[in-house]
Amino acid sequence: MSDARTIQFRLVMGKGDERVSGPDNADTVATIAKADATMDLSVAFMKSKLKITGATGPLFDALSSGEAAATIARLMNEG
Repeated sequence: MSDARTIQFRLVMGKGDERVSGPDNADTVATIAKADATMDLSVAFMKSKLKITGATGPLFDALSSGEAAATIARLMNEG
């Protein structure tokens, strides 16, 4: 059994329009609105603009490694 925890990122572009990266059964789901996605994600989390469900560990790992910022930037550029 793996100790690896997973995270799914959701970028809310508008009502009923989300861009998603990560597995559906992720341990953590991190959601941020497009309007807030350009701010530092650590600050967004502290200001409750980046919301999570599930364990905080995967989010903290993704924030410190840069994975969170890279994923949100990629989702912003999809279209």
